[in-house]
Parts: sequence; C-alpha cells; structure tokens
Amino acid sequence: MVAKKIFYHGYMDHGLPIKLPDNSSLLTPDHVFNVIATLVVTIGLLLLAFSKEKFEDEQIIQLRLDSLQWTMYFTYLLFILIVIFTSGIDLVHIVGINLWLQLVFFIIRFRWVIFRLNQSSKAEKAVL
Repeated sequence: MVAKKIFYHGYMDHGLPIKLPDNSSLLTPDHVFNVIATLVVTIGLLLLAFSKEKFEDEQIIQLRLDSLQWTMYFTYLLFILIVIFTSGIDLVHIVGINLWLQLVFFIIRFRWVIFRLNQSSKAEKAVL
C-alpha cells in the first residue's frame, strides 16, 4: 500500500503529514459496518447510562452525579497512564476506547451504588 502525503495549501510541512492510502474509500462494506456498529454501541451505552430510573429523586440524582464524577477522575487517570506507558498503539484507538470506557465505568459504578443503596434499605427494613 502506497501512502500519499496531504498538505493544505499555504501550510508548511512540519514533519507530521497526514497519510492516506491511495485506494481509500469511505464506502467499503467494512467501513460502513464499523461506523454503524460504533454508532449503535455508543448510542446504546448513552441510553443505558442516562436513562431515567423508575423512582428518580434527589438521592438518585446525587448518586448519579457522584458516579459521573468518580468515573471522570478514574478514566482520565487511566488515560494518562495508558498514554505514558504505551508505545506503538495508535492514539486514535486509545481515545476511542477511552470514550467507551467512560460510559461503561459510569454504568458499572452507578449500578453498583444503586445496588448497595437497595441492600442497605432492605437491611434497615429487616431490622425494623
């Protein structure tokens, strides 16, 4: 595969050219499938993460906010560590994975906090 350099008119080469294969096409079946799969997974994770609970109150809203804050801290720390300690992996893939990891970790953390809240409320009812 022969790559060609792309330069915009009026810009100088600073050693970081954008390389595209000569036979690149946006409408190959593999590319269309990858785009559709990525969109479906991303939209599904967004709907799952931010859908309204059956009984939404101030406590659930606060738990959601705390889980989102924890997730942001955790995933950005993980992203920084991955960028520092990996080499040879395309940064675009790392950023894409990080976007999904934020949603996945948020869902796991929020569901875990809700589970613990339900367990503690059941334990309090059993004591009474």
